[in-house]
Amino acid sequence: MKAIECTDLVKKQGWHHHVFNGLSFHIEENTITGLIGRNGAGKTTLMKILAGFWRETAGEVKVFSERPFNNIFASANTILIDEQVNFPTALTLTEIFTAAERFYANWDMQLAMRLFQHFNFQPDQIHQRLSKGKKSTFNMIIGLASRCGLTMFDEPTNGMDAAVRSDFYRALLKDYIAHPRTIIVSSHHLEELEDVLEDILLIDEGRQLLHAPIDEFREYAVGLTGRREILTPWVNGKRVLFSKEIDKNTAYVVIRNQDISLETAERIGLSVSPVSANDVCIYLTNKQRGAIDDVFK
Repeated sequence: MKAIECTDLVKKQGWHHHVFNGLSFHIEENTITGLIGRNGAGKTTLMKILAGFWRETAGEVKVFSERPFNNIFASANTILIDEQVNFPTALTLTEIFTAAERFYANWDMQLAMRLFQHFNFQPDQIHQRLSKGKKSTFNMIIGLASRCGLTMFDEPTNGMDAAVRSDFYRALLKDYIAHPRTIIVSSHHLEELEDVLEDILLIDEGRQLLHAPIDEFREYAVGLTGRREILTPWVNGKRVLFSKEIDKNTAYVVIRNQDISLETAERIGLSVSPVSANDVCIYLTNKQRGAIDDVFK
């Protein structure tokens, strides 16, 4: 079953700016998808539309077969955790848990309190007075304990230190295995997150660049290193995702795996190396194909 169906989505902001102009994709139920893209790609806007906070300008968006905007069913079965989550300042952290339990049908108070204690929160603390990292951690607990059919985390680890980020990813995966649901995570830390993900939806300037299982991203491209007089003519006419000069005689390029024969590359003296899923996403969204060093030439 499709948890999310997005067809020809258009979203305008202002008179002329299109965040999306015909975005189409679908996400199957009970999967963990990484929503990846550079700043300004439209990740937050898409999540707010899926959560029902914002209305699409045109096209069709369905969450669990229903239009999410102004929809009580979608609201009760969807949660979006981001830096803008606001809680009443009159409530303590544990009182927020009590309020959440009344709203979310699948709320797990036992999980919430165990995570609360693990991360050293105090019952009488006020959300507004927490540090940035602590707010992110508390918000993460809300997202996990709600056990909503569609759970979305927008840059959930902002402000967290490395140890807490690691705990978050482990908690996310363990609870997902025990209680499968549709989870979308937007993050700039793909290298930390990729072991948790099943799929990646890569968007750039409101367009879908690639939507595929994580394993396809890991095998999407390869790096080739070799002498210029061999490498340059051999990749001529092929789509080079990234290139850099190693020295005056040697170069490195990243190219799509399907565009070349690895056996032939090695036979003519080129060194073949893997390219991480994180680097694939960076190269696919690069506006310039060279390295930052090119700026200083």
